Amino acid sequence: MKQNNPFVVVGYNGPEYFCDREKETAKFVAALENDRNVTLIAPRRYGKTGLIHHVQRQLSSEYTSIYLDIFALKNLSEFARAFASAVVGSLDTPIEQTLAAVAKFFKSCRPTVLPQENGMPKFSFDVVPQQAEATIAETFEYLKRRDRRAVVAIDEFQQILEFPETGTEAMLRSHVQDVPWVRFIFAGSRHHMMGEMFLSAKHPFYQSTDIMSLDVIDCAKYAAFAHRHFNAAGQPFDEGAFASLYRRFDGITWYLQSVLNRIWQNGEGFTSDAQIDEVVDELVKDRSLIFRDLYFSQSESSQQLLSAIAADGEAKEVLSGNFLQRHRLTATSSVRSALKVLQKKDLVYRTENGWVVYDRIFGEWLRRLA
Repeated sequence: MKQNNPFVVVGYNGPEYFCDREKETAKFVAALENDRNVTLIAPRRYGKTGLIHHVQRQLSSEYTSIYLDIFALKNLSEFARAFASAVVGSLDTPIEQTLAAVAKFFKSCRPTVLPQENGMPKFSFDVVPQQAEATIAETFEYLKRRDRRAVVAIDEFQQILEFPETGTEAMLRSHVQDVPWVRFIFAGSRHHMMGEMFLSAKHPFYQSTDIMSLDVIDCAKYAAFAHRHFNAAGQPFDEGAFASLYRRFDGITWYLQSVLNRIWQNGEGFTSDAQIDEVVDELVKDRSLIFRDLYFSQSESSQQLLSAIAADGEAKEVLSGNFLQRHRLTATSSVRSALKVLQKKDLVYRTENGWVVYDRIFGEWLRRLA
């Protein structure tokens, strides 16, 4: 079915609406088809999840694609439930046969089938904390016995480090290496945590995968992608205006898509910077109450540091005397503590050019607050 709007902001809707990433896709597919697992690291909103789905779409029909996002999961039993549901939910056998087979296979939990509008079965598993590891082991064994190639993508994989249970990494690593015809994609947005998991000899997943990172898409390629869709709709398109949008949001996919989506819906084309300002004003206004609550829920030192980083756009030396003096911040120790808190909460992160507010629309709101 054709998209109402070609600039997709939620999910993946096929290669026609996916911009570039040709080199990354080829490298990704080559690794998986040659039996190598892949770790993908990129900040949120760079198009990491879209790339995963795009890669899975490029694989041959002999592969079963399985995807789960564990960002919101809090413990091992929640992971076990989500993992089992994602794996079993990929089956293409009739519901009655599948449920009977699943119920017979899984001894540590109770599987059920939930109805969906599209008619496909959605499996749910009632997992008690004491049986979480057993359910995970049974799910891996279920994968193994299918005797079919599969690619399992676990998004925001660093979340397992937040689980209260110990030994989760080692337990998963032992299962992953025991399913020879299943390849795994471990994707994450927290560079320092993912790097520690896969590049430190202290961790079980050390050097067990190919490591890939995402940069922003080239401006010229993104402009050509946008131009094609505006042109197909008979709408004018100005490359200079697009370049302004690209610079404003540092080429980050989600923000470009969000602005382009709203400009395209007006049916007047994309020809001026004023259109960007109008959409950004709308995005900031729509989120202002959420941003206000978020800002004032922080400590005073965190509020001050957030505002200072937003004001600079990219703050290179947040602990330097110059930065502290310009923004009238307190002692270096207070700023250092606030920075650790903000980083842990994913409110700021460090790029090659300095510290930035993670949510660029929040950054816009902060600059207006000042």
